[in-house]
Amino acid sequence: METSATAAKTAAAKSAADRRPIATRSARWAQRLAAWLTTTPVSPNQISLLSAVWAAIGGVLLLQGGVLAWIGAALCVQLRLVCNLLDGMVAVEGGKGSPVGALYNEIPDRVADTAFLVPLGYAAGLPWLGWAAALAATMTAYVRTFGGALGLAQDFGGVMAKQRRMAALTVALLAQAVEHALWGTSYSLLAAAWIIMAGSLLTVATRTLGVARRLNAQHLEAHQPEARS
Repeated sequence: METSATAAKTAAAKSAADRRPIATRSARWAQRLAAWLTTTPVSPNQISLLSAVWAAIGGVLLLQGGVLAWIGAALCVQLRLVCNLLDGMVAVEGGKGSPVGALYNEIPDRVADTAFLVPLGYAAGLPWLGWAAALAATMTAYVRTFGGALGLAQDFGGVMAKQRRMAALTVALLAQAVEHALWGTSYSLLAAAWIIMAGSLLTVATRTLGVARRLNAQHLEAHQPEARS
């Protein structure tokens, strides 16, 4: 029977194989912070949950509106990403992964996307657009993890993968703060909602085509020996 320690190691190994490539992971500040967190009682799963908390705070600030609120929301976006970075580093490099780590890695991420993007639509004056952007963002993750469930390497690419969605949102929030201070309009938020929604749909399409292409390649490779015999 597999022990909990063995299960945790197995889960951590799978998590390491299916990690999002993040350049910041090699940054000295990130490595030092992750190493320190490893020595504390804080678990990777708690860090993952904290990312959703930052997103919820950011969503409230986005809805509240105002220069300081939008700047605060932009900061929350970045804090969410820092949590997304550190949970994996503490789990894999720090050896603190758990059998349910994959659940904590994915579910708070979907909550966080929704907590940011739905308020974005309301703040931009088009609630349906925020819901559409959130749904499209969720679909990008669905296609990625579905490919992994089929035995393929997870595809983290695409024009509007998570890091790019959050980068677009951060830029839009800071631009909105300036725009509001100068003209009192909200075109930056509206543009970001459209860009994130359309880019996420394009990412869904490219990832789906990528999964289909790799499945077809596997099928052809598996049947080549039969064709030669």
